Amino acid sequence: MEEISFKPERSQYVYTFGGAKPVLTVKPGSVLRLWSEDAFNFALQSVDDLPSQKVDIRYVNPQTGPFYVTGAEPGDTLVLHIVDLEPARNFGASSTIPFFGGLTSTDRTAMLQQPLPEATWIYHVDSKRKEVGFQSRFGDLEFSMPIENMLGTVGVAPPGGEVRSSLVPERFGGNMDTPEMKVGTTVYLGVNVEGALFSIGDGHYRQGEGESCGTAIEGAMNSVILVDLIKGNAPMWPRLENDDYWMVVGSSRPMEDAWRIAQVESVNWLSQLLGIHYMDAYQLVTQVSLSPIANCVDTNYSVVTKIPKKILPKASAFDGMHQRLCDIAKLVK
Repeated sequence: MEEISFKPERSQYVYTFGGAKPVLTVKPGSVLRLWSEDAFNFALQSVDDLPSQKVDIRYVNPQTGPFYVTGAEPGDTLVLHIVDLEPARNFGASSTIPFFGGLTSTDRTAMLQQPLPEATWIYHVDSKRKEVGFQSRFGDLEFSMPIENMLGTVGVAPPGGEVRSSLVPERFGGNMDTPEMKVGTTVYLGVNVEGALFSIGDGHYRQGEGESCGTAIEGAMNSVILVDLIKGNAPMWPRLENDDYWMVVGSSRPMEDAWRIAQVESVNWLSQLLGIHYMDAYQLVTQVSLSPIANCVDTNYSVVTKIPKKILPKASAFDGMHQRLCDIAKLVK
């Protein structure tokens, strides 16, 4: 296995999927040890830093990448397995931003009302305890919560020469903001351009399902990623797999369309996995699926459909790719 370590200079950050030249070429089977900046681009460092004064919306969700994968062609399946995620700083930041979030009026849901109070929360990281500390801004409550590291953005270049903001989730992946993008998860993305041109970023030290106020505990992240490639078999929408679930992420607006995308793709995948008629797969998805909301705040909303492995007949996705990468991960972590 080839191991590559990469920490981008500030001038190397990219803020789109597509439209950027690759920073490195990697081979399938490589191990990448990557550093990524937080979603605010390190603009919020104290509770006195307010997004309206410090955050430049043109330079949020900086991506590490893109990486050119040797041999990847349109129609192939890029495989990324998350081996490890660790906070790269001793604090993370979250905030409420004027007219942004799931529980306030926005530019899309316009109302005659004032914005909610703008504030920044700083969560200090206790690496030994693997906890982050909450301190209220409008009271005196303090307590700790477990760190649950995840990546908000994982994606490839879109098709058709498109260039999409790193704030957007779509078929290419992108800013899906699902807590399922964690250690032990294998991600399957359809390749749209030669080399796939994938990137990662938007580390979260933890995030609730839905990301209600629009920001998680945003933090710089050290990531260990295994890269592989399956010729052909490109999924239409991002597929995820861990030891317990097969998952599909759908992204759209309105939210029910994001749910429908994830459900339809799960029906199709389950039909393929079990070798059954799509109507039988539809019946099974109806009875066993879970549908957590990944985000209800991004340019598109994202919904995950999760199919539990343990109550269905044994099956193997992509010829056992997930288990093979899990075995390799034990050697490289």
